[in-house]
Amino acid sequence: MTRTTSNTTGPDRLAALHRIGLSWQPAGQAALRGPLLRLAEDCDRAFVRLASLWDAEEERHPASLPAERLQQVGYLTSFPHQATFVARLSPEESNIDAFLAGPVMDADGRVELSGLSPVTEVLTPAACYHLYSGHQGEVLDQALYLTTRNTCFRQETHYVPLRRLSSFTMREIVCVGTAGETAAFLDEARTALDLFFGLIDLDLDWLAATDPFFRPEDNPRHLLQRVQPVKYEATYGGDLAIASVNRHHDHFGSGFGLTRDGRAADSCCAAFGLERWLFALTDRHGLDPTSWPALEDAATTVLTKLRGGAA
Repeated sequence: MTRTTSNTTGPDRLAALHRIGLSWQPAGQAALRGPLLRLAEDCDRAFVRLASLWDAEEERHPASLPAERLQQVGYLTSFPHQATFVARLSPEESNIDAFLAGPVMDADGRVELSGLSPVTEVLTPAACYHLYSGHQGEVLDQALYLTTRNTCFRQETHYVPLRRLSSFTMREIVCVGTAGETAAFLDEARTALDLFFGLIDLDLDWLAATDPFFRPEDNPRHLLQRVQPVKYEATYGGDLAIASVNRHHDHFGSGFGLTRDGRAADSCCAAFGLERWLFALTDRHGLDPTSWPALEDAATTVLTKLRGGAA
């Protein structure tokens, strides 16, 4: 049974979070320091520890992807409302002079742009896109297990401290392989996460979900996800997804030319939103760092139990 939680970030709670390290920007961004930053890093180390269950290889990627790469899997037509584009002034000296001759910024804080260079990059919308793009065209002779962390960017209608952000930190663990290999990964991930949740005394419900498509009623992929769920979210307090497991079938394998056993590879992932974890942990365990669970120790215990020996 799910515990009753506050599920809010009102002025009093926001002030308390500020005292332990949160600086909130109304544009939907959070800066962390002190205890909250240490808790975020503790979370990430625990997720990396869980990734070692599959010996997942760590990768590091930049802040943006080529728009043409994302469109290979239809991102811009499925999620145009959430995309954040990389824009710059066209570098001609006359264009820069025109920008400098203007007000540069109006009274409402909006930049008065002159001509822009062609937009070819999109800020990272989900950490795993880099993994599929980075391995484009590979022929796999065994399942590929990867993990990465990135700052992700999504436009939303509103923002709530630690719960809904325009830029946030995502850790992902990915499996690329056969349908059987990815199904096994998802089963193992759910088992590992359920053990982990219990060890840190965090009540979460797995709920079927769909991706936030633009005009979902007109998108065949949304309709298919409703009929055959491929996304399940670990939800805190009834409405806050802090982790998810996602089955992509061969969507990314086909889009990026990844093959396994002579056909387009399947893929799946487990994803964690670190800022949302900060909300859930401080809501459940309080704002005193001495009351927070030992996350990496819990992850190590999960590995020991699932491997049947020393982790």
